[in-house]
Amino acid sequence: MSPDEKDKSAKLDKYWVNNYRMGGYLLFACGLINLRYQWGEPDIISRSALIFGPGAAVLASTYVPALVTILARREVKALMAIAGIALIAFAFSN
Repeated sequence: MSPDEKDKSAKLDKYWVNNYRMGGYLLFACGLINLRYQWGEPDIISRSALIFGPGAAVLASTYVPALVTILARREVKALMAIAGIALIAFAFSN
């Protein structure tokens, strides 16, 4: 890897925690919007909590240094991306 590629990679890797924060906020907001627009439906609170609960947990975990080191691992990033996409799909199909 050339020095320029290493600098670019290091610069891009510096902001990875913001991706978690935006994803957590996305899930949190979608869950609350889902709750508001489907109010009156049966089991809406549990279905919306399934969306905004993980979003709030991800968002909060980005501010705890011990959890940030866990979130930085490659396999955790992959699992969180898959889970996030699945929850967004659930939110829109719900």
